[in-house]
Amino acid sequence: MVSSAILVFGKLRSEGPRMLEVLATDHDLERQPPLAAASKGFNLLEAFKSLVNLRLSEEVLASRYREQEMRTPTHFGTGQEAVAVGVCQALGPDDVVYSHHRSHNHYLARGGDFYRLAAELYGREDGCARGRGGSVHLTARHKGFIISSAILGQTVATATGSALAFAMDGASRVAVAFFGDATLEEGGFYESINFGAIRRLPVIYVCENNLYSTESPLSVRQAADSSLCDRVRSFGLTAEQVDGNDVAAVYNAASRAQQLCLAGQGPVFLECMTYRWREHVGPLFDHEAGRDYRSLDEVTAWMERCPVRRAGAQAVREELATPAELRTVRDSALARIRADVERARQAPWPQPATLFDNVWPGSAGR
Repeated sequence: MVSSAILVFGKLRSEGPRMLEVLATDHDLERQPPLAAASKGFNLLEAFKSLVNLRLSEEVLASRYREQEMRTPTHFGTGQEAVAVGVCQALGPDDVVYSHHRSHNHYLARGGDFYRLAAELYGREDGCARGRGGSVHLTARHKGFIISSAILGQTVATATGSALAFAMDGASRVAVAFFGDATLEEGGFYESINFGAIRRLPVIYVCENNLYSTESPLSVRQAADSSLCDRVRSFGLTAEQVDGNDVAAVYNAASRAQQLCLAGQGPVFLECMTYRWREHVGPLFDHEAGRDYRSLDEVTAWMERCPVRRAGAQAVREELATPAELRTVRDSALARIRADVERARQAPWPQPATLFDNVWPGSAGR
């Protein structure tokens, strides 16, 4: 049987892009591996809805990005959705999240508004950063999503600073930093986790290990047989590796991490094993663009482990929803997302007179 992933690549080569399917077909349902037994508080159906929202948001944006009206470098997180959804569902309303350049999933999973994300990519005034930040500088402070940054490892330090503030204030709050595996090659990462460990700060360091830094695999960046978790444990942190394509397993690990942090036993490091389907930056698939730093077989194998289809299949098994009801979730989400993108495309541009708003204290702006 020809895999669905190969068919997707075939379409991309010959006929242009098409929407990736987010639901398992009837014959594919039984082939989807089960999720981990979820701990108390996990809501599989809500997690599935969030996964669908993230996946379809990225799919629609990637499709529209090809029109070249979004003039911002954009790093799509297709394939990595379960990490963001599992962690964010485990957090409390007062906890805060920081992200990196591949930030759309975290922004949306934490409750960020998709319309404002789309408007930001179009550079419009209604964008979450008023059209000034682009894809890599998102914010939804009212939802606890503080900021994303393109500087590798920067938000590891800022999340540690937030955790220090929570500890000094005696607040029952946790800070979370999302980042990729290449961040463990930055000196600031080790300064941050060392400080966090010394002060036992309530911070969760979430590494989305997708095996590549741009086009460089782990094998050319780190010593053979090295372990990210072991490296972090040497600083005195609790560290755990988890299947980053299993939203329930991620939720369980994040819940344990949050409990440890609130009990004064932080920080905690989570290494979530996942995979980036698209190119490092931009809307294309690597094989569509003629890149060969990773094989089509490797990409296909990871696409077959789709976290969205896997969660949907589990919801059907547990009789939380029928396949028809899951299709309704997909179709309604897709219609809303497409409408929001078109509305964002028509939104007003920032006024030139507002260029210096918020540049210094007391300057105008919201």
